[in-house]
Order: sequence, then C-alpha cells, then structure tokens
Amino acid sequence: MPSSASTRNPSPDGRIPLLLIVAGEDHPKACTGRQLLRLGLARPLAGSRGRAILLDPYANDPLSAADGGIARRGGFAAIDCSWNRLWARGGFPTQADAGAARAPRRRLPWLFAGNAQHYGRLGQLNTAEAFAGARYIVGDLAGAAELGERVHGVASFLTLNRQLLNDYAGCSTADDVLRAERKSFGAPAPD
Repeated sequence: MPSSASTRNPSPDGRIPLLLIVAGEDHPKACTGRQLLRLGLARPLAGSRGRAILLDPYANDPLSAADGGIARRGGFAAIDCSWNRLWARGGFPTQADAGAARAPRRRLPWLFAGNAQHYGRLGQLNTAEAFAGARYIVGDLAGAAELGERVHGVASFLTLNRQLLNDYAGCSTADDVLRAERKSFGAPAPD
C-alpha cells in the first residue's frame, strides 16, 4: 500500500532520516546543519514534521533505545541555532519551534562536545554531533559512523564519548538512561 504524503518512509539504506530547521544564527561556514544539508545527509524540515523525534536539550525525557522504532519510521529532527542565543532565550526560537511543536521531544543523555569550539564541554554539541549521538543510541551505528566519516569533528565526538554512547545504547528505557547518567556523572547534570 502506498504511503500518504504526510507519512515518511524509512530510509531505503536503513539509516535513520535526519530533518533540519536552520535558524541561520551561526556563521555559515561553521554551521554543521548547513553542511549536513549540502552533503545530502539531512533534508529540510518543512511543513508537517511527520513522526520525527525532535532533539530538544530542554526536553524532560532522555533518548533511549525504546525510541528506536519511532526514529526509524520518522527520523530525528533538530533546529540548528546558536547555543549562545539558545541558552540566553531559555529555549528554541519561537518561529522555528512552531513547525515542530507536536513532535515527541527527547533530550540527548549527557555527552561531551568533540567539536573544536566546545571540545570537552558537557552538553554543548553541534547539530552533527547531536544527530550522530542520537543515531548511535537507538542502534543506527552505520548512520552515526557515516556522519563521523563525512562531517569534520564528528569522529572525534564519537571517540570521546564511546563508553558513554555504549552505556546509553544498552539502556532499554528512559529510566535506565537516567540511571546510567547518575552512574557516570554522580547527580543529574545542572541545567
């Protein structure tokens, strides 16, 4: 049976689709979101968000292997915007967020940035790192590796976080991920 226009099909190569809204707040040459679009590794999120999981650093629930089915069917969505402006605002840009308001939201478990600008900082990932981490956690290792091979800095991110990613990928529920975070970092990390 053919799918409707509002339902996204899984990627033919088995990799989880990546969908993106680019807020245009970062320098164009340093923007990993624009790079993902240029390389054909992500596509613009326009109109209906389908059934994608929105990666939201302010979501209550962490991403876990339990989200894999939804991700395989609808993909991961992200809003590529400036971390400095995001933190100052306390959330996503209003106009960009409106298009993804109904998407299930998940935050990534605590990971260290591997990019040159924020190397080693907890939680300050760029968009390509966030997508790679999300793919890894739900079991799309080939998709995470592809980002590591094609986007500068993502291989460093994957190497830096290998043990944490393996721990999180082994968690079957969000509660298990929360326990893994507490085990790795002691108490829940600050906002």
